[in-house]
Amino acid sequence: MVNEKILIDFNDPDEKDRWETINDTVMGGISESRAFTTPDNTAIFQGFVSLENSGGFASIRTIPRQFDLKGYAGIMIRVKGDGKNYRLRLRTEDDFDGVAYQATFPTRSQEWIEVRLPFSEYLPVFRGRIVSDAPKLDQSRVRRIGFMIADKQEGTFVLEIAWIRAYAE
Repeated sequence: MVNEKILIDFNDPDEKDRWETINDTVMGGISESRAFTTPDNTAIFQGFVSLENSGGFASIRTIPRQFDLKGYAGIMIRVKGDGKNYRLRLRTEDDFDGVAYQATFPTRSQEWIEVRLPFSEYLPVFRGRIVSDAPKLDQSRVRRIGFMIADKQEGTFVLEIAWIRAYAE
């Protein structure tokens, strides 16, 4: 097995069309975000999280596609953030709503870092709550990858993403 597998490569000009934005507006909140690619072949996820109207999250995720991460130990990302905490989220279904598996990671303000998120650290969640009886993450069925900012972190945010890869031990 190869030690790493490229999952998201922003050098691919079509990658910018493979992402969608989902914010707390789906439940009455007023947070805003957007994602776009840069001339440096990275992606920027930025916006403003508002806690008004019981809101408090912004997210982006890929449109459904087959990633097949069977045999890999986790996901590695190269990001430059703003010092806030973010979540990397995986979904095994194409549905808009449902259980997501997420791992939280910190960022350093204006500094590129590489973060390893082992699959053993991902928690099953549904609408912000842990689902204790959810099945274990089936790595062979991962269909969506996304980023979220939440946890009552009101204010502006910006996360730059260079790449997303699967890694083996």
